[in-house]
Amino acid sequence: MKTTTRTIAVAAIVGTAAATAISVPATAATEVDAPLLMPYYTDLDLTGDAQVTTVDLDVAAAAIGTVSTDAAWSEVSVIDVDEDGEITVVDIAGLSQRMVYDDGPFDLIEADVIEMQAAMNAGVTTSVEITQAYLDRIAAYDTVAQGEGERALNSIINTSDVALDAAAAADAERAAEGMTSMLLGVPIALKDNYNTYDMPTTAGCGCWDDNQTDSDATMVEGLRDAGAVILAKASLDEFAYGFRSEFSAYQDAGESTYIASPYFTNETAGGSSGGTGAAIAANLAGIGFGTDTGGSIRVPSSYNALVGIRPTVGLSSRDGIVPLALSQDTGGPMARSVLDAAVALDATIGIDDGDPITANQAGLTPESYTASLDPEALDGARIGYIPVMVDPSSAGSSGDATTIRLFDQTVATMEAEGATVVELEQPEWFLDLVNEQSGSTDEFRHDLEEYVDAYLAPEVTARTIPEIVESGRFVTSRERTYNTRAAITEEQYEAWAGPEGSHTTILAQGKIDMHALLDEYDLDAIMYPSGTPYGTQWRNLRLSPNTGMPTVTLPMGQSIEGEDLPGANVNIEILGRDYDEETILGLAYSFEQATEYRTTPALYPALD
Repeated sequence: MKTTTRTIAVAAIVGTAAATAISVPATAATEVDAPLLMPYYTDLDLTGDAQVTTVDLDVAAAAIGTVSTDAAWSEVSVIDVDEDGEITVVDIAGLSQRMVYDDGPFDLIEADVIEMQAAMNAGVTTSVEITQAYLDRIAAYDTVAQGEGERALNSIINTSDVALDAAAAADAERAAEGMTSMLLGVPIALKDNYNTYDMPTTAGCGCWDDNQTDSDATMVEGLRDAGAVILAKASLDEFAYGFRSEFSAYQDAGESTYIASPYFTNETAGGSSGGTGAAIAANLAGIGFGTDTGGSIRVPSSYNALVGIRPTVGLSSRDGIVPLALSQDTGGPMARSVLDAAVALDATIGIDDGDPITANQAGLTPESYTASLDPEALDGARIGYIPVMVDPSSAGSSGDATTIRLFDQTVATMEAEGATVVELEQPEWFLDLVNEQSGSTDEFRHDLEEYVDAYLAPEVTARTIPEIVESGRFVTSRERTYNTRAAITEEQYEAWAGPEGSHTTILAQGKIDMHALLDEYDLDAIMYPSGTPYGTQWRNLRLSPNTGMPTVTLPMGQSIEGEDLPGANVNIEILGRDYDEETILGLAYSFEQATEYRTTPALYPALD
């Protein structure tokens, strides 16, 4: 993870502060609203507002000379960072590093939310400037090939006409109230199956170019409430069908376009959230959101060296998102760091009447997922793996040398960080679980009709699958797939996804069996490769959708000379118990901090 130096004029504060009595502001005794920050930026707080600010520095400066035998020691002992029993300038310097404040130069490339907030808090930049910089990068890079033989990314379908207004509002809020949220003023790109009131929701299909909804998806409401700037809608594999990332939105009938990976532009960005993957990897937005039914967050995250979260089904509302198969659909963040992904997740969870399954999370979610981001989380953890998911040759599939090497390297790293990695005996029921197919065929027609009835703009004439095909404005090579899904009857749907349906039963039992496996071996999580260099791995991607359990995927390294596509990324995926995103995010963060495998695509440098 890239870091910057956070600076503050400590000497000036120390020089003017009285070194006599310690006075803690009255706000420390009352409940106050504050951004949800990771522990590094809160655990030395002296004033009770859950953040370190100049007020804390004033209190600390007044405490210089206080020693452990003084009566006032208990009020300031938390900032004795060098543990010498006395508050000194060294402790104040240590405290100042915990401020979200940086008056040094700001670099947009690979900037995380802490770096953005620190620079905006210090007045070095503004949300308007950051938003405009991303818009400039989109204009310069997204539809323009960056060299002979390279393809354009084609990762963005639309940019918002009100993004700069939202950024200006965020800047005004910061000026009036300070940093009210970790997402305040941060530009976000959404997969274009999330409803937004300011941009059409095409689901990647030319047949829905005019689908301007009058409301946001519930998850988007959460992002806007947190002060995020909704910057753009990212392209996707049409209707989230597959991993090719081919779409027809805003193109003539019969035409379609592929999304390119910014690392190897002749390779796909993965799918179905390929536009989100390419855009965030190429630094065209701060954080992205995708959806995942059978791998659509995790595949583009692996191809594009990103962190992706597929949350527990029921953690984030799907209301206002164009569905593929609601038995397995979920939305989640895609980001350049675990920190960014955790901050984004915070803003998008909650119980929502529009998606009744979210009621299951009651009492099971933390105040902030950033609280679990401990660089030492691997120390003492127990993580299991099932060998066939690493090398599927025992199941009749070929193993990938790069993936096997990187997994072995991952095991070594985790063990060096204090984790116990356990090879599990493959359960008898396991193959039946991962062999269960996606619901995208048997559920799409039924679930799409519910979206159409609730949200599709009246101007859109293609309101059924046959009408989509009749329009001619779709990825025409998939006509057979559309017709197959249109032919699924309501009886077939009920037999598959109804309360007693075969698919429903298998998913419910899979959840029980996987939780029992974790308990049997006393495991915190199970891990496995998300794929291979620009490919998928066996049936690994089905484990999370077929149980509804959460996963975090993040880079575990790249291919090397002598292997296919040297430099291509592969991700490790960490699966945990229902609603235990805290644990797997902590493990992912610890691994990320120990390795820093995220890379930046060279074709998309800073603009002059």
